[in-house]
Amino acid sequence: MTSTAADARTGSPVRPGRRVKTLAILAVLVLSGLTFLAWSQSWGSLTIVGGSTSAATLDVPGSVAAPALSALALAGIALAGALAIAGPIIRIVLGALEVLLGASVLASAIGALTDPVAAGAAVVTTSTGVAGTQSVRDLVTESTTTPWAAVTVGLGALMIVAGLFVIVTVRRWPAAGRKYQAVAFEAEDGRRSADPADFFEDETAQEERSGGSPTATAARDAAVDDWDSLTHGTDPTR
Repeated sequence: MTSTAADARTGSPVRPGRRVKTLAILAVLVLSGLTFLAWSQSWGSLTIVGGSTSAATLDVPGSVAAPALSALALAGIALAGALAIAGPIIRIVLGALEVLLGASVLASAIGALTDPVAAGAAVVTTSTGVAGTQSVRDLVTESTTTPWAAVTVGLGALMIVAGLFVIVTVRRWPAAGRKYQAVAFEAEDGRRSADPADFFEDETAQEERSGGSPTATAARDAAVDDWDSLTHGTDPTR
C-alpha cells in the first residue's frame, strides 16, 4: 500500500514533501539544460571593416561570448542528480552551490550583453589575425545581439532562486529511498545488519549460553558414554 493510499484511508492530508523535492530537482535540471542550449546558440554578430570598401559580418556564438556556460550547465545537471540522493546537510551545501552557479551564469551573460565587442573579440582575431581589445574595437563598425544573451541573464537569476528554494525547503523533503542506503545483510531468521560479523557474534554468544556448539555437545556425550562402559558405572579413582 502506498503512502498516499494510507493517508487517504486514515484521513490525514498528503504530505507535500515529495512534490517539493521533485519540483526543486526539475527546476535545477531544466534551468541547467536551457543554459547549455543558450551556450550553443548565436549571441550576436560583429561587422568589421578591413579597408575602404570591404566589410564582413562575423557571427558570435555563445561558446565564444560566454565559454564558461557549458561547464556551469554540466555542473548544474550533475548537481540535480546529487540532490536526488543526498541527505539534509548535503542538500543545503548543494543548494548553496546552485546559487553560486547561477551567479556565475548571470555574470557571464551580463558581461557579454554589456560589451559584445569584447565578448566576440576572439572571432575577430580568428578571422583577421588582429589581436588586442582596442585593435579589435577599431575594426568593428557595428555590433548586434540576439535575445539569447538576455535569456541567459534570466536563467542565471532563476538558478539563484532555485538554489535558495532548495535551502529553504530542504527539511520538508522526504528521506532518500532505501536503495540509496548502506548495504544490509539479512540472516535466515530475519535479523538485519550492515556488518555480517554481527551474525557470527550472535551465534557464538548463543553457543556459549547453551554450553557449546551441537558438535561439541555430541562429542562430549560420546566421551561420557565410553567412560561409563569402561568403568561399568563406577569411579576407579576411589
